[in-house]
Amino acid sequence: MLDGKKIIVVMPARNVAKTLEQTVASMPPNIADAIILVDNRSHDSTCEIAERLGLAVIRHDRDRGYGGSQKTCYREALRLGADVVVMLHPDGQYPPGKLIDVTRLVTSGACALGLGSRILGGGAMGRGMPLYKYAANRFLTHFENLCLGLHLSEYHTGYRAFSREFLLRVPFMKNSDDYIFDNQIIAQAAAFGFRIAEVSTPTVYTDVSTSVPLWGSIVYGFGVLWTSMRFLLHKWHIVRLDLFMFDHHSI
Repeated sequence: MLDGKKIIVVMPARNVAKTLEQTVASMPPNIADAIILVDNRSHDSTCEIAERLGLAVIRHDRDRGYGGSQKTCYREALRLGADVVVMLHPDGQYPPGKLIDVTRLVTSGACALGLGSRILGGGAMGRGMPLYKYAANRFLTHFENLCLGLHLSEYHTGYRAFSREFLLRVPFMKNSDDYIFDNQIIAQAAAFGFRIAEVSTPTVYTDVSTSVPLWGSIVYGFGVLWTSMRFLLHKWHIVRLDLFMFDHHSI
């Protein structure tokens, strides 16, 4: 509970047995009313550890992708009555200690979508972000800001907090089941006029941090460009896209 709001933390997970326990232990106490871990076909003891820690565990019967895992996370959190849903990666890359800062962006009423930015405050490469990822991040963020009319420091963070209203209105179930889900939901926020705010969340890259392979990063990059172009086509009424249209049957 934070600021009188029911907070549910969700963790899309795959093979995080080495980092899960430390991630949960590092979370600020008493902030989360529930923690949901959605296991996307792990081959290690992720589920067993999560159950031992008292997390609510949902196991996918097949690989549904990173975006597909988020869909399960958000639907379950809404079903449990969350006022604010916070995504925290269980691989230790994003500091659990910043959970309050990210969550309070939403509970304070400052925004409907709060982002923990790796770029605010500088030093991303000094903490291990590869040069090619940093350069791609900067280029794509500049392009997206131009297309979406926003002024974000980055779009590609996995540290996010959502208001209940946001998740009920934005048709996230129509998004990709792949990594581009992260980008699409920010474009949807812009399309629906939701406020977005950021807070600096320094990250640490280790050997066990989840990382998208180079080819996957290239595919993601082109997906980002295409999402931004689709946003403009919809905004200019050249095409009407379900991705940016409210559908109360989508959840």
